Amino acid sequence: MDTDLSTLSLSELKALQNKVAKAIDSFEERRRKEALAAAEATVKEFGFSLSDIVSQTKKSSLARSPKYQHPEDPTQTWSGRGRKPQWFKDAEERGIPADALLIG
Repeated sequence: MDTDLSTLSLSELKALQNKVAKAIDSFEERRRKEALAAAEATVKEFGFSLSDIVSQTKKSSLARSPKYQHPEDPTQTWSGRGRKPQWFKDAEERGIPADALLIG
């Protein structure tokens, strides 16, 4: 498809942009469905359902032990994974090194 984009008006370019975005979303959704079907077929060969595997994975990722602790409020902890909590950012801004917030 060799379209000379320089000959299109702004409204035509925006319409084309919207069509391309929709086509990309549609393509990605089809690929996601294909991947899901392939994953379900694979785990079925091992005698599991995909939900069995996913629920087990979620359980193990939720059981992360805290690695850092708020210096004044020990009930506030963070595993070191994901978004930094505000108390951790505040401590960094005050010049407290992450090592000083380690538990244990």
